[in-house]
Amino acid sequence: MTLKTSLVMMQACGAIVFSTLTLAESTADNITNDSILNDWETQTKDGSDVELQPLQVKGRALSYYKEDEATLATKTATPIDKTPQSIQVVTEALIEDQAARQITDLYRSISGMSQNNVSNVTLRGFNQDEILYDGMRGDPFSGFSIPQLFTIEQVQVLKGPAGALYGAGEPGGVINYVTKKPTYEQKNTLKISAGNKDFLSGSIESSGPANEDASQRYRVGIYSDGQDSYRTNVEEENQIIDLGYDWDIDSNNTLSVQYTNIHQYISGARLRGIPTDDDGNFLADTSWNSNSSSDFQELDAEVFQARLDHDINAWLTSNLTFRYFENTETQKYHEVTGLSTTDSDMVKRQYRDQVRNKKGTTIAGNLIAELGDHTVLIGADYYHLYGDFLYYRSTAGVSNLSLSNPEYTDNVSDYTMPLYKDEETVLDRVGVFAQDQWAITNKLDLTTGVRFDRYEEKFTNNKADTETEYDDTGYSARIGATYALNEHVKPYVSASTGFVPQSASDQELSTDGYFDPEESHQIEAGLRTYWLQNKLNVNIAAYRIIRENILQEDPDDSDLLVSVGKVRSQGIEIDVMADITPRWVANINYAYNDTIVKKATDGIQYADGDRFSNTPYNQLGLWTRYDFPSITSSIAFGADYVSDQINRQGQTIKPYAVYDASWQTSWEDWKFQLNIKNLFDKEYAVSGFTEKNGSFVGERRRVYVSAAYDF
Repeated sequence: MTLKTSLVMMQACGAIVFSTLTLAESTADNITNDSILNDWETQTKDGSDVELQPLQVKGRALSYYKEDEATLATKTATPIDKTPQSIQVVTEALIEDQAARQITDLYRSISGMSQNNVSNVTLRGFNQDEILYDGMRGDPFSGFSIPQLFTIEQVQVLKGPAGALYGAGEPGGVINYVTKKPTYEQKNTLKISAGNKDFLSGSIESSGPANEDASQRYRVGIYSDGQDSYRTNVEEENQIIDLGYDWDIDSNNTLSVQYTNIHQYISGARLRGIPTDDDGNFLADTSWNSNSSSDFQELDAEVFQARLDHDINAWLTSNLTFRYFENTETQKYHEVTGLSTTDSDMVKRQYRDQVRNKKGTTIAGNLIAELGDHTVLIGADYYHLYGDFLYYRSTAGVSNLSLSNPEYTDNVSDYTMPLYKDEETVLDRVGVFAQDQWAITNKLDLTTGVRFDRYEEKFTNNKADTETEYDDTGYSARIGATYALNEHVKPYVSASTGFVPQSASDQELSTDGYFDPEESHQIEAGLRTYWLQNKLNVNIAAYRIIRENILQEDPDDSDLLVSVGKVRSQGIEIDVMADITPRWVANINYAYNDTIVKKATDGIQYADGDRFSNTPYNQLGLWTRYDFPSITSSIAFGADYVSDQINRQGQTIKPYAVYDASWQTSWEDWKFQLNIKNLFDKEYAVSGFTEKNGSFVGERRRVYVSAAYDF
C-alpha cells in the first residue's frame, strides 16, 4: 500500500509539472506587449510591423520565491547550483504571501519537513529541534515554545548531516533563520492585523541610514499580538522588540549589532493533544483540553549578537561573530497519565510545575581565501550552554477529567507538590574545520570539508546529590561535486557525515566505559533543472541516511544501556517553481520518505516496531498565485497533504489535506491582505505523541485580515 500510494503521489506531482510545462510553453511565445505586465519585458523593432522578442526575464516565482545564493551550506557566498547538497530557502516574499506568523505555517513549503511535537519537526525521517540563527547556535525559543517569524527574513534548510561545518547535530538537517538587518534605504512599515478567535496584532518596523552617507544604519521592530483558540482555556500572547545597528567603520570593516527581546505566554498550555483510538479517531471534541484556564506556558528570552566582517586584502576576508542568549521557560499544567480503567470517558491526570533556565554563548570565526580556482575556508567555533531544570509534580488530589463533559474544578493550591527533579547541565563544545571549494573546470566544482569537535558535559542531579562528567571527540566530513551539463541541467552528488554525543546523564548507565557518539552517514544525488527560458525550475534529490550507535536497553540488564541501535532513512524530494504564465505562478513540493529501524534490542525511542513515529511516507505542498495587474491585486491558493503516520505506540494518525486561500491588493502606500487557513475547517491531527497523551490537533479555520502602510 505504501509503494502504491507513493507512486500515485509521484504521478500526481509529475502531472502537475507536465501541465506546467504545457501551459508555460503555450504562453512563452505568445506574450503580448501589455504595459501593465511589469515583470515581463519585451523589445520592439522600428517599422509598421511590430515583432515581439521576449527576453529571458524571471517571473515572480523565480524572482521572489527562489533564492539563487546561500551561505548556510558552505559558510561562503555560494550559488545554490554549485552546492553539492540539498538546500531549500523560504524567502521573505513567500513568508509574506502566506501570512506566516510562526514556523508551523511554513511546513508545506519545505519538502520532507512535517510537524513532530509542538514546535520541533521531523526532517528526512528524524526528529529535528536544533535551530541556528544566522548560522549560530543559540535558539531563544529552545524548549517547547513556538518560534515566531517577525524578525526573520528567510528560513533556510540544509538537508542531511551537516557535521562537516556545524558539528554535532541530527542527521535530518540544519534549520537556519536569517534575521532582518538594517537597510541602506529608508523603509518604514506600520501593520495591523485582525482575525477570528479575537486575533489582533500590531507591528512597526523602521530601517534605514543613521547618517548622511549611510555608513551607519539602524533597525527598530516592535510586534505584539493576542488571540483566543478553538481549544478550551487557551489564549496566546507574543511580544517582540528587535533592534539592529550596522556600521561601516571603513571600506574594509563592518560591525553589526543586534538585540532581541521575546515574551510568549500561552494559557491552558503546554498542549499535548487529544487521546485517540487505534484507528486515529479522536475520543473527544477537538476543543477538548486537559489543562485548566490557570495552566500556562511562559517564555522570556533575550538575545545579543555582534559580528565583525573584515577584508584583510583583495583575496582574504574574515568574520567574527558573538552570540549570547538566555531564556526562562515556565510551565504549570495538567498532564494526562492514562485512560481510566473503570470509566472509558475519564482520563487520569497529574499536575506539573516546571521551570527551565538556559544561558548560551557562541563565538565563531572564519577565514575565507579566494585562491584562483580554490575558495578555502578555515574556521573555529566555541559553544557554552548552561541549563537548569526544576520540576515539581503532584498526582494525589488531582481529579480525573471527562472527555465528553470536562469540568475544571481543581484548586491547584490544594495540591501537594513534592520535588521530582532538580538538575543542572553544563556543556562546552569546541570545533575547528576546513573546507575547499575547487572550480576544476567552468562546469565541474568539487567541495570537500572536514571538522574536529571536542565536547565536555557535566550533569548534576541535585536531588540525588550525584554528578557525572563526560568528554569525547567527534569527526565529520563531506565531499561532493556539482556539474553543469548545460544551462538547463545541473546534477550533483555528495557524501556527508554527522554525529550526536550521548548525554552525560546516560553515561552512568554504560555497561563498559563511555558510550560512543551516535554517527550518521548520508549519500545524496540530485538534479537541478531550468526550462522554458528560466520560467520553470525543477529540483530532484534522492538520499539514503544510516544512523548508528543509538542507545538501547541492555538485554542482559534492563537498568543499563548499550549503543547498538541502527536506523535507515531513504527517500526522494521534488521541488518545483514555475511562472506558468506572466500572471500565474506556482510553488510545489513532494517528498517520499521511508525510515525504519534496522537494529534494536527492545525498540528504539520514538518508534513502534520498525517504523518511526511522525514520519509520513508521502507529503505534497502547493502554493499558487494569480495576479491582476490592472487592479494591483492577486489571489492565491495553498494545499498541504500528509499521508498516514503512527504515534510512538503505533496508533494511526490519519492522512489529511488542508487548503488555504489568500487575497492581496495595493493602493498607494497601503497593502491589504486576506488569508483563510484551513479553508474547509477540517478536523485533523498533524502528529501524534502517545496513547495517553493523544494526537496534536491541527489548526481549525482561521481568518486573518491585515493592512500594512509603508511610509
